[in-house]
Amino acid sequence: MPVRILHSMLVLALLAALAACTGLPQAQTSQLAEREIELLAQMAEGPVVVFENGLGGRMEWWNKVLPRIAEETAVFAYNRPGYGKSSPVQTPRDGQHIVDELRQLLKSQSLPPPYILVGHSLGGLYMQLFARKYPQEVAALILVDSTHPKQLEGAGAIENQSLFVRSALKLLITGTAKEELELLSKTGEQVLTLPTLTGIPVFILNAQADPSDKSEAAQFARQKRVEMATLYPEAQQIWIESGHAIPIEKPEAVIAAIQAALAMVREKH
Repeated sequence: MPVRILHSMLVLALLAALAACTGLPQAQTSQLAEREIELLAQMAEGPVVVFENGLGGRMEWWNKVLPRIAEETAVFAYNRPGYGKSSPVQTPRDGQHIVDELRQLLKSQSLPPPYILVGHSLGGLYMQLFARKYPQEVAALILVDSTHPKQLEGAGAIENQSLFVRSALKLLITGTAKEELELLSKTGEQVLTLPTLTGIPVFILNAQADPSDKSEAAQFARQKRVEMATLYPEAQQIWIESGHAIPIEKPEAVIAAIQAALAMVREKH
């Protein structure tokens, strides 16, 4: 996980440098409880597809995915408090608070459930919590190389990473991202205290591991990717020839999973 975090942060730095030309269309700021939230909300017929960013990530991560999905159904993307133009908040940055804030935000935009939830990396862990806590409000769940609830245990613990990785994480992960990372294990516990999902489509998109990397950290990451499917016995697990940044490197895989979920939800209704 820490290596995946490091890769994500490096990609984020590149996106920040290109922010002037990569802004999502129709992004806006909205007032909620006397704070500003940067978001994109587009109404259309069909279930709302809700996008959640990874650690340190912003809406730009979905640039190659969201416009295509917006042609088919309603969409919602945003920057969590403390990212982009979204105001920071004083509440703890664990999954419980983040999920409830997202749910409140969706209601404020008059976007009704049930939702198709799409989460990348740490955003996938938040979407797992949303789906388990409010299953009646979820039509489908799509996890894009999601963080495992026990990702930072054992060999995945920060203190067990190389000096280079630990130094890079300390340099790159600051502010809100640091607060979220520090509470990641607590969020994982919140997920695992709730029942798993049944009766709704779950797609697990995982990055193919580099077979040449025999390090303990790489083997642990592969193990956790495999174990994601055991958390959701009814899920479809799909392996993608990509690095951790699947929404950027292989957006067509994310689009295909969302389209498959849309078809299943619409057929059911």
